[in-house]
Amino acid sequence: MEKYKVGVIGGTGMVGQRFVTLMEHHPWFELAVIAASPRSAGKTYQEAVGSRWAMDTPIPQQARDMVVMNAEADVEKIASMVDFVFSAVDMKKEEIKALEEAYARHECPVISNNSAHRWTEDVPMVIPEVNPEHIQVIEAQRKRLGMKRGLIAVKSNCSIQSYVPALHPLRGFGLERILVCTYQAISGAGKTFESWPDMVDNVIPYIGGEEEKSEQEPMKVWGRVENGVIVNAVKPAITAQCLRVPVSNGHTAAVFVDFEKVPPMDEMKAIWASYRGRAQELKLPSAPEQFLHYFEEPDRPQARLDRGLGNGMTISIGRLRPDTQYSYKFVCLSHNTLRGAASGAVELAELLCAEGYIVKA
Repeated sequence: MEKYKVGVIGGTGMVGQRFVTLMEHHPWFELAVIAASPRSAGKTYQEAVGSRWAMDTPIPQQARDMVVMNAEADVEKIASMVDFVFSAVDMKKEEIKALEEAYARHECPVISNNSAHRWTEDVPMVIPEVNPEHIQVIEAQRKRLGMKRGLIAVKSNCSIQSYVPALHPLRGFGLERILVCTYQAISGAGKTFESWPDMVDNVIPYIGGEEEKSEQEPMKVWGRVENGVIVNAVKPAITAQCLRVPVSNGHTAAVFVDFEKVPPMDEMKAIWASYRGRAQELKLPSAPEQFLHYFEEPDRPQARLDRGLGNGMTISIGRLRPDTQYSYKFVCLSHNTLRGAASGAVELAELLCAEGYIVKA
């Protein structure tokens, strides 16, 4: 098949770097443009990134000598060169919203890793295995913004992808209350141990804005499309506490859940083992064969051992047991820069292509 031409906006940051690496061997997508801030524009990608390259693999050969464009000044030109863009820019929220709308109005679909548009009512915030039907709201968004091909779709915060996927197939039992504590890797802050030595042998019990996102974003993910907007769910009640821990990659969540109708543990495990989402039905390139994996071992999942399961796209679950205050408690793990960031956005782009919302220009 002829590949979709892709741009990465904000390509010099950590998530942007991950997008660049993921395009190297993608069967559907081909990197055509890298754009960043004015200080990087005009340089080759290798020059622009320099010593800030944070990936485990070298800069892809195709990207090294690609001349970085200006993400803000070159919107019209970039839009004419690609079929869609990934957005991973580091700007103020209102600036991000304006920039992403500018690309969309130039009939360039935007798949965003940023939080700026997550609460725009007609912008779908999608985990492809959980709420793929939300992409239907794009038609209303296009009407509002006067677009034919353009669109904005976003992925959710990395923290909720460690536990919402595990809870989602259990909603039939009536999720009443959820308490979650997340233990989040330093790459979620765009850092490595070399760039953040203060995190070595340390835990920081605060991540700005993260607890609010962890409590509120599931309500949109579990909402419904109605009259051209996404109406948020009103249950379950969620309370969250988020900590930064000395782990390079992988967000762990300790989950406590109350059900209206308490299911047997064996049934919960069977549901997790058999669950397949729309991404698996469509056989999207980034979709893991098994979305949810339960470990019977009492000391799993572990970030270092299990974050790469399913090419970093599988959600790992373990330690399911009854609780004295809630129905059950268990532990989840997701790879925050893959499932929780770039690969999750790539899978969303694949969904939009497969369902006909992104077409070749």
